[in-house]
Amino acid sequence: MPDRILLRGGHILTMDPTLGEIPEGDILIEDDRIAAVDRHIDADAEVVDASGRIVIPGFVDTHRHTWEAAIRGCAPNATLDDYFVEVLDTFAPVYRPEDVYASNLAGSLECLNAGITTLVDWSHINNTPEHPDAAVRGLQEAGIRAQYAYGSANLALADYWFESKIVIPKDDVRRVRDTYFSSSDGLLTMAVATRGPGFCVDDVVKAEWEMARELGLPITVHVGMGRLAGRFGMIKMLDAMNMLGSDTTYIHCCYFSDEEWQLVADSGGTISIAPQVEVQMGHGWPPVVKSMEYGLRPSLSIDVVTTVPGDMFTQMRSAFGVERVRALAAFWERNEPAEGLLTAAQMLEMATLNGAHVVGLEDRIGSLTPGRQADIVLIDTNAINVTPVHDAVTAVTLCADVSNVESVLVAGKFRKRDGKLLADVGRARGLVENSRDHLLSAVAARKQAA
Repeated sequence: MPDRILLRGGHILTMDPTLGEIPEGDILIEDDRIAAVDRHIDADAEVVDASGRIVIPGFVDTHRHTWEAAIRGCAPNATLDDYFVEVLDTFAPVYRPEDVYASNLAGSLECLNAGITTLVDWSHINNTPEHPDAAVRGLQEAGIRAQYAYGSANLALADYWFESKIVIPKDDVRRVRDTYFSSSDGLLTMAVATRGPGFCVDDVVKAEWEMARELGLPITVHVGMGRLAGRFGMIKMLDAMNMLGSDTTYIHCCYFSDEEWQLVADSGGTISIAPQVEVQMGHGWPPVVKSMEYGLRPSLSIDVVTTVPGDMFTQMRSAFGVERVRALAAFWERNEPAEGLLTAAQMLEMATLNGAHVVGLEDRIGSLTPGRQADIVLIDTNAINVTPVHDAVTAVTLCADVSNVESVLVAGKFRKRDGKLLADVGRARGLVENSRDHLLSAVAARKQAA
């Protein structure tokens, strides 16, 4: 007999174009999957009252450096140039495996608390072979769905980011894949987080791309952002090396030529945009509308909690606001009425269905479709910042915040229920606070010794 949960009487935003919106309906969960979605379902199951709740698919964060949870808020005023020095050349070299574990555990629980059920963990902190093991263990223990993206070490800025000649170690990538990711059906999958052209010499770029493809792993890379990478013309460089492909996610993309946008679209690549970081740290304008003009489906991501909040509500609103102000300013200059602006519904689609598309899991997650994984979030509409609800999509995208995320299920299991994480939050907090203290001490010791 399968484990069955019946979510009863919620306002369901399925994100499935066939099923649409059900103002009052039920969802039947059997084990890890959605068995049925309808206006009324009778079933022998544990009944959960979802009345007064908006039910949505879990948010998908398509790019986060989760290992930085232990140094949350350390660089509030940083530009991207500052970040390389203040984080990658200061804290990263003294990170121990236990600091990565603590950060990935606490950072994943932070995601779940905020309704993010799927995470791309962009892990460029593999200073020893023990570091990726620690990162994966943190993800596993949190119970989140995640794509672990194996990145470089970060022992010295000059060695790893200034035309680096150091290749991500293929043998260790294979070891991690074979140890933890022998099946593609589990909560955790794997990718390669590469630095790309401009940051690495061409031979390193080719070696990492070829390694990922030989090992059957998707690729994720930062491109077209800020003072440095915005001038590299990274997509044109990759095209010249015959490296573009549908297996690659391009992050930020703020400074692309039209030619580069077309190259990404023609190759079938996918897009991750981190709007709050991009406007705050100087990566450039979040290219949500621009990507859509080329038929791409942009997803949203958090990037770094060293500098911005770690929730998807912030990202939806940031992208919504900056893209609309840019468009509205253009209409004002032309003295024309505004039309074709981004909508709140499009933002929710980016945070759910588009995210699933980008991580290659659209057949499993991203919508509340029967047969898909039961990654589900319940938003409390009784809270004073949400009630009264005129439009459920607006309530989620423009009214709700993390405090309204009442319950979260991943693969049919509650990870948060009735407003509380079902995890040892005190332990996770203690671990990450201890890591903070160690890291601050280690950084001070390095400065004193220099």
